[in-house]
Amino acid sequence: MDRTKTIYFLSALSLIAVVGLASFPQTVFAAGAISEGFAVGEALPEWIGWAIVVGLGMVFAVIITIEVKIEEKYLGVSQTSEMFNTAGRTIKTGLTAAAIVSAWTWAATLLQSSTVAYQYGISGPFWYAAGASIQVLLFGILAIELKRKAPNAHTFLEIIRARYGNGSHKIFLIFALMTNMIVTAMLLLGGSAVVNGLTGMDISLAAFLIPVGVMIYTLVGGLKATFVADYMHTIIIFVTILTFVTAVYVNTDITGGIEGMYDKLVKAAELTPVEGNAAGAFLTMASAGGLMFGIINIVGNFGTVFVDQAYWQRAIAAKPSSTVKGFLLGGLCWFAIPFTLATTMGLTAVALDVDITMQQAQMGLVVPAAATALMGEVGAILVLTMLFMAVTSAGSAELIAVSSIVTYDLYRTYKNPTATGKQLVKVSRATIVAFGLGMGALAVVLLSMGLSLGFVYLAMGILIGSAVVPIALTILWSKTNKVAATAGAVIGLICSVSVWVMTAASLPEYNGVVDLASLGNNYSMLFANITAIISGGVIAIVGSLAAGKTFDWNDLKTKITLVEISATQQEEDEETLNKAFKFSVRGGGVMALILIIVWPMPLIASGYVFELGSYTVWVAISVIWVSIASAIIIFLPIIEARKGIAQVFSGKKSEST
Repeated sequence: MDRTKTIYFLSALSLIAVVGLASFPQTVFAAGAISEGFAVGEALPEWIGWAIVVGLGMVFAVIITIEVKIEEKYLGVSQTSEMFNTAGRTIKTGLTAAAIVSAWTWAATLLQSSTVAYQYGISGPFWYAAGASIQVLLFGILAIELKRKAPNAHTFLEIIRARYGNGSHKIFLIFALMTNMIVTAMLLLGGSAVVNGLTGMDISLAAFLIPVGVMIYTLVGGLKATFVADYMHTIIIFVTILTFVTAVYVNTDITGGIEGMYDKLVKAAELTPVEGNAAGAFLTMASAGGLMFGIINIVGNFGTVFVDQAYWQRAIAAKPSSTVKGFLLGGLCWFAIPFTLATTMGLTAVALDVDITMQQAQMGLVVPAAATALMGEVGAILVLTMLFMAVTSAGSAELIAVSSIVTYDLYRTYKNPTATGKQLVKVSRATIVAFGLGMGALAVVLLSMGLSLGFVYLAMGILIGSAVVPIALTILWSKTNKVAATAGAVIGLICSVSVWVMTAASLPEYNGVVDLASLGNNYSMLFANITAIISGGVIAIVGSLAAGKTFDWNDLKTKITLVEISATQQEEDEETLNKAFKFSVRGGGVMALILIIVWPMPLIASGYVFELGSYTVWVAISVIWVSIASAIIIFLPIIEARKGIAQVFSGKKSEST
């Protein structure tokens, strides 16, 4: 019996309430007036911050816990270590796609994308979306190879240990945990900054309290619970974006609709031209700053996908037949979130001339300022709710990722190789609590250092980008050598940090001073990010070719073992998996080329500045894309789970598996 059949039982019921968000009367959209200034801490009373961070967190913890218990009761699912950490490896296409969208929807997705729209115009949202979706599309190649070559893996680090031994395993373990810390830091930096900015709630308290609800349901249900949360939270995010789209383009009292937005953006460019943009316009893809951000974004995000156990976890949990389709569908649906939200709200902030400083923009306050100007308190509450959904769902993915690494790559590998399933679940849950509490402490430390969401987002590729190619080659290329792969990651990190510091010191406007300002400069970030991924890749490839050794993939199946055999785990024949691999290469490759070459480059090369007609088409593309993505993410999982939902409503219990 399929274990995933009823994870949507209460999610489907929750959908009824969530969809109500899209039915606000016209008076709600008119509730806000164009703000004379975005005063931090004055948009909402502090109690609303507490209600969302604590109250809403507890509500979802209870709902998702009940869902997990219903599944255990009616489908006979037992919480073994395999189920806790891999969800039985039977997740279908729709839920896999929803989980990818949710795990990749960070605070930065909602906030930083609109910040670059505010800075560079329409090129910012495009490069944020395209520059961060191609990694997920291409990761489908690694995901299906994992299914083919290491079907028993719990983490990608187990594959590294099986190929290279303990020394390399420990090095890449550091990179993996560093990635989880960076992603978690960005989630909480963005989340706590907006809670503080809108309600005045203490920023440190917000950082500590946001993960609490996540810890509860992840403790109870493990990876399966995070998939349930992903589905519910993603629905709310999509519905909220559609609500903002309606407020900007349909209800035209404040913005004037598409034509009014166009006129306001043209006027804004006349008053404050965008440096480096064609004609100083906001409505052009020919943007030096936008393109530079796009390159940094592409390079940096390879690290936070390929080196993040959260994505490998989703590949491991997916059914073999659903893996590639889930990743490709998830990547395309995710594209709609930053592209549409930032094109809508980031440019609305420009059009309405909201009064925020660039420092506030870097903290992620562009969307809250625009929403407050559009819809008053209702807009601010919607932003808070949407952000809370993103932070907690992506946070749960990081929690279970760290839990799996500690459980299988530290405890089972070095502490207790003969550990039982019960012992592994115990360690997993202890790790969830420890890392959940540590998440808040980490955010507070970074805040005290003066680091913003924007700075951490741009710097992440410098710190972890050198490990991308060595990790990818580990699962793709039989000739990858352990010394070359490990040296590529380590030496690449040294090179990238060195270039980062030297570039910052060479910038004349900073007089040779290396500080957060010079390190955060676009040129410092750009050269260091590129150095990281190229140096790591070149060292790994050249060193492996020089070594000339070939690895036997069958060793992965014998060296990586299960603790408990899952009755529901499915295996596909080699021919089917080979076809899926070829499809992932063609599908992911073609879509990546379209997004980063075919679509943007002609617009950049021509220096084209959008007229009203072309701007209307651009907006229409974003709205249609997010509408289709919303329908897929909301309804495909329910369609796939219809038999299980019917079984739960019938009250018939299943025998325990």
